[in-house]
Amino acid sequence: MRFRILFLGLWLLCSLAGYAQKTPATTTPQLAPKRQLTALRITQAPKLDGVLDEAVWREAPLANKFTQYRPNPGLPEQHPTEVRVLYDDVALYIGAVMHDVSPDSVFRELSQRDDMGNTDFFAVFFDTYHDKLNGYGFFVTSGGVQLDARYSPAGGEDMAWNAVWESRTALHGTDWVAELRIPYSAIRFSAAPEQVWGFNCMRRRRSTNQDFLWNETKPEVDGFVNQWGELSGLRDIKPPLRLSLTPYVSSYLNHYPYQEQGVRNTSTSFNGGADLKWGINESFTLDATLVPDFGQVQSDNQVLNLSPFEVQYQENRQFFTEGTELFNKGNLFYSRRVGAQPIGFAEAENQLQPGEKVVANPGVTRLLNATKVSGRTSKGLGVGLFNALSNNVYATLRDSAGAERKVLTQPFANYNIFVLDQSLKNNSYVSLINTNVTRTGGTYDANVTGGLVRIANKKNSYAVDGQVVYSRRRGQVFNSEAPIDDQNGYKYLLGFGKISGNFTWKVKHGIESNSYNPNDLGILFGNNNITQSIDISYNKYKPFWKVNNLYTYYGVSQSLLYKPTRYQNVTAYAGGNTTFTKSFLNVGTDLDYSPASHDFYEPRTSPLGRYYVRVPANFGAAAFASSDYRKKLAYDVTLRGRWHANDGDRTGRTGYDVSLSPRYRVSNQLTFRYDLSWGVRRNQIGYGGALNKDEPLDVEFMDAPLLGRRRVVTVTNTLSGSYTFNNRMSFTIRTRHYVSSVRYRDFFSLGPDGQETPAAYRRNRDTSFNAFNVDAVFAWWFAPGSQMSIVWKNAGSSFLEANEATPLYFNNLNNTMNTPHNNSLSIKVLYYLDYLVLKRVLPGAKG
Repeated sequence: MRFRILFLGLWLLCSLAGYAQKTPATTTPQLAPKRQLTALRITQAPKLDGVLDEAVWREAPLANKFTQYRPNPGLPEQHPTEVRVLYDDVALYIGAVMHDVSPDSVFRELSQRDDMGNTDFFAVFFDTYHDKLNGYGFFVTSGGVQLDARYSPAGGEDMAWNAVWESRTALHGTDWVAELRIPYSAIRFSAAPEQVWGFNCMRRRRSTNQDFLWNETKPEVDGFVNQWGELSGLRDIKPPLRLSLTPYVSSYLNHYPYQEQGVRNTSTSFNGGADLKWGINESFTLDATLVPDFGQVQSDNQVLNLSPFEVQYQENRQFFTEGTELFNKGNLFYSRRVGAQPIGFAEAENQLQPGEKVVANPGVTRLLNATKVSGRTSKGLGVGLFNALSNNVYATLRDSAGAERKVLTQPFANYNIFVLDQSLKNNSYVSLINTNVTRTGGTYDANVTGGLVRIANKKNSYAVDGQVVYSRRRGQVFNSEAPIDDQNGYKYLLGFGKISGNFTWKVKHGIESNSYNPNDLGILFGNNNITQSIDISYNKYKPFWKVNNLYTYYGVSQSLLYKPTRYQNVTAYAGGNTTFTKSFLNVGTDLDYSPASHDFYEPRTSPLGRYYVRVPANFGAAAFASSDYRKKLAYDVTLRGRWHANDGDRTGRTGYDVSLSPRYRVSNQLTFRYDLSWGVRRNQIGYGGALNKDEPLDVEFMDAPLLGRRRVVTVTNTLSGSYTFNNRMSFTIRTRHYVSSVRYRDFFSLGPDGQETPAAYRRNRDTSFNAFNVDAVFAWWFAPGSQMSIVWKNAGSSFLEANEATPLYFNNLNNTMNTPHNNSLSIKVLYYLDYLVLKRVLPGAKG
């Protein structure tokens, strides 16, 4: 049956592909004509005040007659937008006037930098090398809040990128004005005497939920940068010396109630370092962080992980989120590996001698420095080089007499990435990526090399893409004489499909060998797979009936174990979402169905192939809704369910999830949000835990993997609030409590080929995990690129087992509150020093 589904999907795809090929050429969406704007060179810079009263603004050519992008693409704007561009030897100046009907029609919520909020905005975009793939975006809201972004095939819209630039906004009667000054040091471009850049402007009119673009951008056409217009008239501008230093100082006061003799509950630290940016030439920039301090980043959302795969956490460190689009090509770089938990963290307790205990075991690796060199030549060749160094990390062991010794948990390590990315015609590219981790001492090194390609036809209607990756590891397991057992591995992925139009489709096939392992600088959720899939989408971008649009998807995928080649699963899926015209209520659904499948990963045995957990046929459904965020009170709600067929004595296996996220905007400065999620898994079959030969209740079950039938209940409560004093100063607080409880009903011994035998296992495996965090941040951008931040963090967690575990929520909450918490108060000041500014203001400086 499962193969019939796959073959039916293949036949359907081939039929649709044949139909698409036979349709007239006029059905292929065409790019809108590229509009032209000429920038005006000036000799004296206008005053940046949000008032366009200098004569040069009236002399500059006008960009107007914007076209609606959403919710009704293609319509002309009714309330005109007027944009002009000036430039001199040091910067670009953009003046924009957004006409409206009344001051109340201009939404002006204040927010933190890089947070859009419920507000109007104006944005300007530049493709400085005119390769139609990579670009910059600079946004300013009607309240004066800045946002910026990089655009690339690898990262899409990367809002984590930050630049130092200036802007002012003002409300004049029924109009609002945005004035931007973007120094050449904030962007990269060639030294050609005369240049033409890709260029576009965008306006959001929040009162009507409309977006407008100067050069029409069609949502049914693949790509964004390739649909921009052109900015000409740029003559004799030279890339400046891009050199800046951002030194920082930080101080921490940390308190944890150890309540142990000879151990201080309170500690302090003082840190200093700097970030350096240097424009090596017109194309390439060096970014370095020296003795970095990441102690103020937002706390991770810790969870109880019952799966056979690791948890992927969000990257919150600015150095690793900013300007990394080249390094993210091919998804071979997981930045949390740099400065991660030491590889020997869990081994510290295994090295204890009689009478010893672990008194210190650092959970993170402190970086010595990290450096990025990246850029793109005028020929479209992107080059990226990343390097980071981390020092030795030691755990401290102490015996009963007070004598201490240190054991190595992480050797000195070098992390390196090298990327070449060549832009090609027709929104295409070819890339080469290499990642390398080298460690000192008797452990292993790792190297991964990958190639990517994307080739689209001239009409940008069809494209083929592929990826080939080779992983190589050499050396010994840490603290062992055993050689690493996955020395060579490979992966490839090939896809082809129709990429533009209301109707699109794609077929994909890929293999990850049983020894493929990019985990030293990447992340892998299970290798040893053969996968193939068919994805089909039909979208309507213009309003019809009572809705603004309709997005739908359909597909079928199949997975086989690579070695030995065995069936894993088949899944058919579909879904869609739409937004109602009057209420702007967004609703959607996701559906999927899988026949009986085999889970080779859940038993945690190696090599894969002998043992698997049977997963009966199951059906999943989800529905979600988001109300209009323009309202003071708005919400998001999601309902999910999964139902499994009966499998012999296995009955009643279900799962349900509910999430509710109301938000309330008290004013344009004060906002609150609450997130509640609840999930339950009934009669879930999963790995029962590792067995210990020294545990009497485990001994007789050591010969086979142990499975348990369990009930898992997870509840997360998150309350956050923000008060924005002005567009440079804000206070935010976020409180999160997470609890997950596991209650086992019975146990099974797993035999080969999914055979399960009831086991009279008597050890109590029930668990309860609690995590509690508070992050309170006061941030003040007191000068361009310069910030002071005061952060208070409170964190506590508990892992209860056996009889101590409880499924009751309030018992867990009470236990969490009474568990010792770590409190940290820190202040950090960083100051941006630009060489070009210092050269102008320092006495005696030479020009």
